[in-house]
Amino acid sequence: EVQLVESGGGLVQPGGSLRLSCVASGFTFSNNAFRWVRQAPGKGLEWVADINTDGLSTTYINSAKGRFTISRDNAKNTLYLQLNSLKTEDTAMYYCATGFTRGRGTQVTVSS
Repeated sequence: EVQLVESGGGLVQPGGSLRLSCVASGFTFSNNAFRWVRQAPGKGLEWVADINTDGLSTTYINSAKGRFTISRDNAKNTLYLQLNSLKTEDTAMYYCATGFTRGRGTQVTVSS
């Protein structure tokens, strides 16, 4: 079964950090590029970051540049998103996705 399972979300104060993880199963992880997307309450899906198959090429939404880092460990079938200097506007459900599937998400809430 093809599956992506996110974890690592939570409640954090503004300026704080979180590390999201996404474990893949049921397909060859290393052959696929991935992305993180998010959905804030009452809003549509927003692309956050992309990473290519070997992890050497990454792109980010402007609001994430310098604060978020996408990475992957092909030996562990795991995708990561390091979130630093979090802002209240980063509050959203965060999903990992590849071309043919998306996980169920992990909630990130930034609030004082």
